[in-house]
Amino acid sequence: MNLRGHAWSRSLHRSGSMLAVLALMGAALQQPARGDSVPFWGDKSSVAADTPVEQLKKGQFLWMASAVTSGPIVMVVSLTEQRAYVYRNGILIGATSVSTGRPGHRTPTGVFTVLQKQVEHRSTIYDGAPMPYMERLTWGGVALHAGGLPGYPESHGCVHLPSEFARDLYGVSPPGMTVVIADAASEPVEVTHPGYLAPVSAAGGKPVDPDESAAAGGAAAAGADATGAAATRWQPEASPSGPVSIVISRESRRIVVYRNGIEIGSARITITGDQPFSTHALVLAEGASTIADPYVPDPTRYRWLRIGVPGHMGEAGGDPDPATIARIKIPAAFVKEVNGVLAPGATVLVTEEAMSGSTTGPLLQVVDADPPAANKASKRS
Repeated sequence: MNLRGHAWSRSLHRSGSMLAVLALMGAALQQPARGDSVPFWGDKSSVAADTPVEQLKKGQFLWMASAVTSGPIVMVVSLTEQRAYVYRNGILIGATSVSTGRPGHRTPTGVFTVLQKQVEHRSTIYDGAPMPYMERLTWGGVALHAGGLPGYPESHGCVHLPSEFARDLYGVSPPGMTVVIADAASEPVEVTHPGYLAPVSAAGGKPVDPDESAAAGGAAAAGADATGAAATRWQPEASPSGPVSIVISRESRRIVVYRNGIEIGSARITITGDQPFSTHALVLAEGASTIADPYVPDPTRYRWLRIGVPGHMGEAGGDPDPATIARIKIPAAFVKEVNGVLAPGATVLVTEEAMSGSTTGPLLQVVDADPPAANKASKRS
């Protein structure tokens, strides 16, 4: 009797377990899948191609990617306009309404490159909030992604885009895409080659070399600057591939080359005069230059676009200041190495400010090179 009762009890327990499993399965079928719980933000299609960009309302966007199918892509985000503009090889292919950081969570201004992409991403900071079509700009939690668009700044620092626009942008934007976040927008303008990176001078000779003994080629050169950094380093094996970003700092008297966010080279530079720099950012585009270029014998190899830099928008309308170019002298051997890694999409920033690991000064972030493993999950978006 006890045995039969025990067996019946086990049978009942198994039946109860099965019923519980079936109940849970039924409940799961009634709940939307995790992917289905992601909202859709903004319009579902682009406005007409002839719609003036300044007339875009919240949630609206313009997309004309078929107009230009090759060349580097640059995105300019205007905080004051709450709009973003996408250029391919210098031609506008898209514009959209956005929502940037609210007070207390202001979206940082600066020149960024896309460090990571992920179609389905959820925030590790804000209770698993969905961040579809995420394109990371910093390892500290700032990214482009589909999100709410109330018509004013309301994010926690990210740049919110309409869902369909975010999907379209994600499909064409490469890792390392240049993103400029500024208080006002500036359309890229074609300019001449930055002479400080030219393999020859206008007179046909080598650029002035402040340290001919500092040969680039892997090993650190003899000597160091005032900060203790080696005069010249060139270690491309530290990051064999990826987008190239170059920062030239007057205050630090250095040029630093990053590839895929990792430093691969650095050199001490000579700068004449004490006048402040004309801050400017350049992006290398595809195709032959339409501008006569005294610095480069073969203009088909270089076509540079100038884009606006936060706090320096008035300087963005034309060529980099010739006086600034003439004052920057980079070791010729180092210039040769740099020219060997340049490709369309490479970004150059010349700044007055001193350099640190991830910024060239307050509110002017250039590159966030800290590897993900060095950051706690709580710091990531």
